[in-house]
Amino acid sequence: MAARNDAFLSLLSLTKSYGASLIVNQLSLELDQGEFVSLLGPSGCGKTTTLRMIAGFVNPDSGEIHLGGHRIDTKPTDQRGATMVFQNYALFPHMTVQQNVAFGLRMQKIAKDEIARRVGQVLELVRLSGFGQRYPRELSGGQQQRVALARAIAPNPKLLLLDEPLSNLDAKLRKELRRDLVEIHRTAGTTTVFVTHDLEEAFAMSDRVAVMNQGHIEQFDRPATIFMAPRTKFISEFLGHSNVLTGTVRINQAGQSVIDCNGAEVVLPPQQSVNITKRFAIPGHLINVSTAITGEENCFPARIQSLSYVGAAIHCDLMVLGRVLHATIPATLETLALKGHDDIHASWRASSVITLGED
Repeated sequence: MAARNDAFLSLLSLTKSYGASLIVNQLSLELDQGEFVSLLGPSGCGKTTTLRMIAGFVNPDSGEIHLGGHRIDTKPTDQRGATMVFQNYALFPHMTVQQNVAFGLRMQKIAKDEIARRVGQVLELVRLSGFGQRYPRELSGGQQQRVALARAIAPNPKLLLLDEPLSNLDAKLRKELRRDLVEIHRTAGTTTVFVTHDLEEAFAMSDRVAVMNQGHIEQFDRPATIFMAPRTKFISEFLGHSNVLTGTVRINQAGQSVIDCNGAEVVLPPQQSVNITKRFAIPGHLINVSTAITGEENCFPARIQSLSYVGAAIHCDLMVLGRVLHATIPATLETLALKGHDDIHASWRASSVITLGED
């Protein structure tokens, strides 16, 4: 595979093993300049190893990495034009904030006046202008993360690599820093690769997301496209679309595409082919629960198996069509009155059913 001429970052058939364990398997990916891209997937899928290969901390067994039209996997880490923010921040405890941020610039032997200018600029960007003389121990976790980010972007890198930088923070602070990261990315314009296992984090921040599984990328697309049209069963389940039905597509008397499920017809979006067994996912947040029959194409008797109240929503396990389906419904006066073992109706639109592909 050759690098695309207009791609800013190209990963070409990267492979990495540790002993008998294949961690990254023929992984290829191309990014445009200025993009914010997330590598998303469960622990052990190879996302951090991929990031470390880009940075130069790990050597690939095979494959190539190109940045800005130049091959970089044969170059030392400090000559690649990429900087990395680690999960544990990796700040120097004996240095002030100002000294931490200036460290990379001093290594480049930049003039003192220019170092001072850049340090002031990036501290203002991360909203830490008055913290230059403090030490890391005098900062909160969120402030330490901002210092690590400022240190990474101070040298004006071509590429910014973020290895789960928000994972050590509480939920409220994570959301605040998530917004800050996006704003800093837009202001600095640095191409960014962000590693996370958090779906909400990746979707909220990224221009595009690469969903990884067992060392390779299963789908690389915009967040909305991945969520509404996952290509594989793994992605569907990783997104929380755990309601997967399998059946042979046919056309019923009303001219609708359907599959049979325990004697009932599940109406699908129009299908191009029939008499083929396919997998379909029903997103749990698109399943409605009601005590009455609804007018949606798919409406079936159901029994509540369990309920979990999680604030603005209720997670339900429903016995429907002879199997358990998971639904996430809004917490309203009506739904809060539901109890386990209540007999209700579960319904969803045909257009809500996602086609995963042939079985």
